Amino acid sequence: METNPLPLHLSHVQKPSLIINRTHSLLHSTALATLIYYRSSTIFQTLKTRDKPIFPLLFLSISELILSFIWVLSQAYRWRPVSRTPFPDRLPEDEELPAIDVFICTTDPNKEPTVDVMNTVVSAMAMDYPVDKLCVYLSDDGGSDVTLNAMKEAWRFAECWVPFCRRFGVETICPKAYFLEENHQKKDCRSDFLAEKEKVKEKYEEFKKCMMSSREKANIIMTNRDHPPLVEVINEKGMNEEVGDGVGAQHVQIPLLVYVSREKRPSLPHHFKAGALNVLLRVSAMISNSPYILVLDCDMYCNDSSSARQAMCFHLDLKMSPSLAFVQFPQKFHNISKNDIYGNRARSIFTILWKGMDGLEGPCLSGTCFYIKRKALYGSLMSEDVDIMKHKQYFGSSNDFIKSLRRHYKLNHCDFSNAMFFKEIQILASCAYENQTKWGKKVGFLYFSVLEDYFTDFINLHGEGWISVYCDLARPAFLGSGTTNLSDVLVQSTRWSSGFVEVAISRFCPLLHGPKQKEKQMSVLERMCYAELAFVPFYFIPLWCFAAIPQLYLLNGIPLYPEVSSWYFIVFSFIFLSSQSKQIQEILSTGGSIQTWSNEQRMWMIRSITSHLYGSLDAFMKRMGMRTASFQPTNKAVDDEQLKRYQMGKFDFQASNMLIVPVVTLVILNLVSLFGGVTRMVVINGSFNEMFVQVGLSFFIVSMSYPIVEGMVVRKDKGRVPISVSILSAVISMIYLLLGSFIIMYW
Repeated sequence: METNPLPLHLSHVQKPSLIINRTHSLLHSTALATLIYYRSSTIFQTLKTRDKPIFPLLFLSISELILSFIWVLSQAYRWRPVSRTPFPDRLPEDEELPAIDVFICTTDPNKEPTVDVMNTVVSAMAMDYPVDKLCVYLSDDGGSDVTLNAMKEAWRFAECWVPFCRRFGVETICPKAYFLEENHQKKDCRSDFLAEKEKVKEKYEEFKKCMMSSREKANIIMTNRDHPPLVEVINEKGMNEEVGDGVGAQHVQIPLLVYVSREKRPSLPHHFKAGALNVLLRVSAMISNSPYILVLDCDMYCNDSSSARQAMCFHLDLKMSPSLAFVQFPQKFHNISKNDIYGNRARSIFTILWKGMDGLEGPCLSGTCFYIKRKALYGSLMSEDVDIMKHKQYFGSSNDFIKSLRRHYKLNHCDFSNAMFFKEIQILASCAYENQTKWGKKVGFLYFSVLEDYFTDFINLHGEGWISVYCDLARPAFLGSGTTNLSDVLVQSTRWSSGFVEVAISRFCPLLHGPKQKEKQMSVLERMCYAELAFVPFYFIPLWCFAAIPQLYLLNGIPLYPEVSSWYFIVFSFIFLSSQSKQIQEILSTGGSIQTWSNEQRMWMIRSITSHLYGSLDAFMKRMGMRTASFQPTNKAVDDEQLKRYQMGKFDFQASNMLIVPVVTLVILNLVSLFGGVTRMVVINGSFNEMFVQVGLSFFIVSMSYPIVEGMVVRKDKGRVPISVSILSAVISMIYLLLGSFIIMYW
């Protein structure tokens, strides 16, 4: 490969953000230090004089320390934010580009609509990349005949869709998204284009009807916990032939398409998504063995046909490539409403956190939308110099797989008619293959946490000296389906919280764990980024304290904060206003609004008191052996009524009582406290000066919780807060206030 005199990409440090971030960090940290001094001196004085209640002061002090600790960790993201620009037109000729395997994972056709999954598959096949260097694998953990039959239909449709996209340079390569666009005809009004577009559209409608018909006829018996391995190359007969039936170009090949359903047995652990990805690693090594891998969720379709070339701008950079593990693209969603009441855009992650990590040693692996180097997942033992017996101790007993570590296969070298070849692949996809090996421990995607992406990255990628980059361009490279109801949002957040806390309370805690070799040590700032993610679920402690303790003492006329006339009142006010104004500044700078701020603030509070609490409890229980790991896939099936309410900006409270009751209980508690506090300020002279902070805290919580109050009192639709939940929450609130007041009065 000839060295291109022009760089394949450029990086740009965001200096205005850097200056703002560092200035804010200095001022805010000074205020936090003053707050800690005030709390510690107040506690020592209270222990001496006994003139104030000590326990609420201790709880509040611990809460403030936790918030301060997590805030300090989060400043690492803001130290050196970076943006990058790739130049795909500067890449070498197609013949010199490396091959790419695409891994797509699905589990349940009831929760992950088959039509959407196949749209993702077809969009991956239509990427603007050399066909002979592209191979698409679908892992079906449900072992469903519906999914297998749909794969065959997807191959038939791809025979016309892929040539059509390549001939006319179609940018939106997901057929569902393409045919939903209103203005794509304006880009090309040639008669041949319009005629073939109509033919392709007819084919797509037939494609959908075939899948729906197959689904209706089939009795979907989920065997996701008990089925043998099955690997099927969908298009082995025609993969090297010219395809087309009059629709599109007649001389365009179709990428290889492979269906993989690994063996699963009830008595054996299957390790969720990490286990499925490791099977794909082994199976793909026997078939295509491409040096780079694109990992996608089943609903995350390719939106920009050039994403593979963009990723190669980094992977083929001679200065960066030897240490570059993966290129991470942001997760963006096509179905998120403009209001985004549930904060599903994950704005802070993909516009602040990952860009900040990119200025250090690279962003964290995000589970989907990344191009990763295969050998980065194999570790240092991929070298040809390593003894073959050592390889078998790590990678298993398959001689053919061991050979794949030492050389690259090509598609036309695989004999798909060879029964022994497929028998070997079946062994690689079996449950027993990983026994007595290092798969999931030191090789591949790791099994310790349900967040296989975060843990694998921290231990085996960044933890072993690899780096990563973040590529966020104007046109989204991938688009997926975000959750559009409160129940799924909180269940998903609970799963993430459990995974993070699992790492935080283990020997792999980012603040403590590190490789022995100094050359592989992560920087302090990069480690702080991983630690911040791991400790974020502990927000539940200060949120519960701030939402319940000051309110109880407000009703009983006992101040817990400095008076308005005190100098320390300015410190508390500055910290609150500083944190909120910084968040607003970041939101506005990334195209958001004040409404975005209130939505994110509200969902942060709701997630903290529900998902973070339950996720943390789940992690502690697993740590103590009281329960085993579980994984509930996010429901991607759409409920029309829920979707309508979501698009209208109305919360849908059809969720488990475990998720809704804590939220409603704290809202009622703060409503009662706010009313009682204001009454006290009006009736009792001098209470304004003493109770202002506690009244202001309750007012802020209630104002942020307006959709919940509306769901309890105003709304009458199906998505309102159930009356039974309101009654139960009110009873719990009254018991807490009455019992707490009794203890305060007589203890």
